[in-house]
Amino acid sequence: MANPLAEQRGRFLRLHKVTPAALAELVRNTAVEVLSGKQLDTSVLPEVVTVERPRNPEHGDYATNLAMQVAKKAGVKPRDLATWLAEALTGKDGIDSVDVAGPGFLNLRLAADAQGQIVREVLTRAADYGDGDGFAGLKVNLEFVSANPTGPIHLGGTRWAAVGDALGRVLAAQGAEVTREYYFNDAGAQIDRFVRSLIAAAKGEPTPEDGYGGAYIADIAAEVLKTEPAALEQPAEEQHETFRRIGVGLMFDEIKQSLHEFGTDFDVFFHEDSLHTSGAVEQALETLKKSGHVYFADGAWWLRSTEFGDDKDRVVIKSDGAPAYIAGDVAYLLDKRNRGFELCIYMLGADHHGYIARLKAAAAALGDDPAVVEVLIGQLVNLVRDGKPVRMSKRAGTVVTLEDLVEAVGVDAARYSLIRSSADSALDIDLDLITKRTNENPVFYVQYAHARLSSLQRNAASLGIERGPVDDADLSLLTHEREGDLIRTLGEFPRVVNSAAQLREPHRVARYLEDVASAYHKFYDACRVLYPGDDQASPLTIARLQLCEATRQVIANGLGLLGVSAPEQM
Repeated sequence: MANPLAEQRGRFLRLHKVTPAALAELVRNTAVEVLSGKQLDTSVLPEVVTVERPRNPEHGDYATNLAMQVAKKAGVKPRDLATWLAEALTGKDGIDSVDVAGPGFLNLRLAADAQGQIVREVLTRAADYGDGDGFAGLKVNLEFVSANPTGPIHLGGTRWAAVGDALGRVLAAQGAEVTREYYFNDAGAQIDRFVRSLIAAAKGEPTPEDGYGGAYIADIAAEVLKTEPAALEQPAEEQHETFRRIGVGLMFDEIKQSLHEFGTDFDVFFHEDSLHTSGAVEQALETLKKSGHVYFADGAWWLRSTEFGDDKDRVVIKSDGAPAYIAGDVAYLLDKRNRGFELCIYMLGADHHGYIARLKAAAAALGDDPAVVEVLIGQLVNLVRDGKPVRMSKRAGTVVTLEDLVEAVGVDAARYSLIRSSADSALDIDLDLITKRTNENPVFYVQYAHARLSSLQRNAASLGIERGPVDDADLSLLTHEREGDLIRTLGEFPRVVNSAAQLREPHRVARYLEDVASAYHKFYDACRVLYPGDDQASPLTIARLQLCEATRQVIANGLGLLGVSAPEQM
């Protein structure tokens, strides 16, 4: 005797193949069948077939250029191959029709009941929808912000705090084991200038010519004296060490607190000074000597970095015996690799382009694959209000800080605005725009869609309407054009997250969320969901409530990847 539940589940598993990723797999498997049947070479097929939504919805639900991509290699005409594929795909589970267009494009339309399985998948996977295994098990060291502990975090560092944290979330969603690391620059001349500035402020003297200004210097100097009242009476060397130890600690505690309040936390705070005190720099130099990639000239040790694509060889140990900055970089990279990291991502500021070749050269000189090093360069951020640049900070005096931006627009708006544009392009943030509670403001537009969807579910409950289990809903009723647009947009989320991880571009998630919000608002305007006064919800009402809940879930998941809240009311 037939088992209805088993039959229903089998049908679900077949129809499940029309999610975008599985549809691409179906197209590839069909292409293997077609080429094999024609005794043609199947090795010409790519491992992953590209299936995309066409710009013009009239062309179908999805399209692929596979026939045009491989026909020449297979020795046939693109349109002939496209025709064979169309014939083979027609009638497959979940496929309503397949048309050949132009020189060999395939336009695919999905069956309505099959398309609804995207809604089912979203609600079944819930918070896990969008996750993948593209980086499963990969140990990634993600170093970002790493601002010198000599002042509050400026806008460039704030951009990396948002983008870096979002990138970590996206990589983790694809299965990577991500360690967020902050490189604490507590060695070098900038720390000495910071300490001299504190001492001058404590004495009531002007800021040294090469020192740091701003009210925060006086604030920290006062805290040092509160902790160590007799600091100014100490001998010069001891006094310098006191202000260094307490002042740098206070500054760094403030930086960590600011980042935490911004929603960015780190797993490791690595102290640059430890590379020198532990002997790691000397050990790295010995490793380079054994590899033959350093040489001695003019009283200094040089790295043969030009052999690995750098524009010039770099001094590692200067003629006075002091390590150059790259010596710490080499030791730090070696330390990361010794900790088991397989991919080391450095997120650096706009003035660090030279570090790309330098760090890859360091990896190669250590006998490593340069590909273990990736350097992402972030561009400048400018704030604009009333069409004019905003330059002054209340505390730092000459730069706008993380705290200034958050005070002006809030954490969510700040994070979203910094993430939604590619980090390798300069960014102007209009403070007037991102504080508006209108659809012109991208973060409001997305968050409002989530709040509206949350309200819709509350309204349904107040009317006594329960969505019930998604398996009980007849999702084949979702046949309206706007329903289809929204469903297919939801189906793109896993691909978007995967692309954001592969390309190291979390802004793709933000832009996608704006597409979801747009598709939802268009759907809501065209398709009535709730009918107040109805004694009983129709099957279509239930199906649309399931679609709305799936949309809310996707927006919540996407905002979570950006570290931005998903409010239920606004």
